[in-house]
Amino acid sequence: MPLLKNGEVVADPWTALAEDAAPNGDVIVSLEQWRTGRETLRAHNGRLGLRLKSDQSPAELAGDLDRFDLIALEFPRFGDGRAYSYARLLRERYGFTGELRAVGNVLRDQLFFMVRCGFDSFEVADGKAIAGWQEAMNEISVLYQPTGDRRRTAFALRRGAGNG
Repeated sequence: MPLLKNGEVVADPWTALAEDAAPNGDVIVSLEQWRTGRETLRAHNGRLGLRLKSDQSPAELAGDLDRFDLIALEFPRFGDGRAYSYARLLRERYGFTGELRAVGNVLRDQLFFMVRCGFDSFEVADGKAIAGWQEAMNEISVLYQPTGDRRRTAFALRRGAGNG
């Protein structure tokens, strides 16, 4: 599946760790794998990523977030937006600075909003999402809601003040 990172299609150096495999290299594990094999995973010879389902909040492992270089948040379907909230929690509350990846039902029309919430990479199955990346990033010029990206909102622009 193509990976879009910072606006470019890039090779994905990460592999999902199979349930019965030993970790080797840069691996992405499930929350269940992390809970059952935490010590083994911490000692392996590569970077560690975590994939969370839409019903698994990052708050469940807030104390362990510094162990991960990547967190992948699942979008199981268009109407499930919990990963947007989780992304903001990770960036703004927990200060997660690693790669934040959107996986699952990632659509072109959502890319701009995903970036504003803190995502910086996307697994995209739909070629239109890749082809329309630049267009999606530039089609909204006036923002109404402040986020952690610190872009000025319409209200702040009217007041001539900072974000808020």
